Amino acid sequence: MARAQGARALMALAFETTYGTPPVSGFTRMPFASTSLGAEQPLLNSELLGYGRDPLAPIKDAVTADGDVVVPLDAEAFGFWLKAAFGTPTTTGAEAPYTHEFQSGSWTLPSMSIETGMPEVPRYAMYSGCVLDQITWQMQRSGLLTATARLVAQGETVGTTTSAGTPAALELKRFGHFNGAISRNGTALGNVVSAEITYANNLDRIETIRSDGRIDGADPSIAALTGRIEVRFADQTLVTQAINGEACEMEFGYVLPSGESFTFTVHAVYLPRPRIEISGPQGVQATFDWQAARDSVVGRMCTATLINDIEVY
Repeated sequence: MARAQGARALMALAFETTYGTPPVSGFTRMPFASTSLGAEQPLLNSELLGYGRDPLAPIKDAVTADGDVVVPLDAEAFGFWLKAAFGTPTTTGAEAPYTHEFQSGSWTLPSMSIETGMPEVPRYAMYSGCVLDQITWQMQRSGLLTATARLVAQGETVGTTTSAGTPAALELKRFGHFNGAISRNGTALGNVVSAEITYANNLDRIETIRSDGRIDGADPSIAALTGRIEVRFADQTLVTQAINGEACEMEFGYVLPSGESFTFTVHAVYLPRPRIEISGPQGVQATFDWQAARDSVVGRMCTATLINDIEVY
C-alpha cells in the first residue's frame, strides 16, 4: 500500500457560480507550499449520570471546515488569491502584458472550490464554498517569499477520484525578496529591516441549523488592513508623522526583470508612536504597528495591481 507524501500532493482551484456548488470544469492547478485546509467534527462527552463510572458514547458536534494555504507570491497564480480577497479586478490592455487592478471595499466576495489530492492513497478532498478570510505576507532581506491565505469553507467531500478534471497549468514566475521595494508618498523608504502586511475580510460565519451540519455562508464585515515595519532609527520622519497623527501612502512592490510586477498600495497609513529602545551597542531600531483606513480622496483603503500575461481572472 502506498503512503501519502506531500511531494506528490496536488491542488486545484476554481471560482464558483453558486456558493457551495463546485463547478464541473474550469479548474486551475495551483502552486502551494503547505496547507491545513480541512474539515473536522469534534466529539462531545456524554454528561448523563446513572450508568456507572464508565461514560456513555460521545455525540458528534458541528462540522467546521477551514484552514490556511501557504502560497508563493508569483506573477500569475497569486492573482487568484487577490481575486478571492478583493473580488473581480478591472483589467486593462489590448494584449499582453495585462494590468489587473484589485480594489478593497467590495460588499461581495467570490467563493471557490478547492481540491487537494493525494493520488497514492488515493484521496481527493473537495472543499466547496471557500471564502478568503485573511491574507498576509512579509518583506525581508532574504528567504523564500510566501503568503498565507486563511480560508473559511462550507464543507468537505472526499472521493477516490478527482472531480477537477485536468486543471489548467500556469507558468510559475515567482517574486523574491530581492525584487521587493517599499516607498512612502512616492519616495523610496530607506532603513527598512522588515515589513508585514495583513489584509482581513473578517468573515461572519452564518451558522444556521442544517441537517448536514454545514454553514450557510461567510459574509464579509468591516475589513482591516494592518501591518508592521521595523526600521533602523536614522531620522525622525516616521516618528513625527506618528506624533502628528497624519496619514501617508505606502507602496509595497515587486518587479521581475521580465516585466511582471505586483504592487500593493495602501492609501492611508497611520503610525503609532513607538517606543525607542537602546538595547546595546548595536544599531537602534524602531517598530511601527501601522493601521490603514479609507482614504477620502481615492475612496478606498488599498489597491493591488498585478501585471502579467493572463487576460482574465
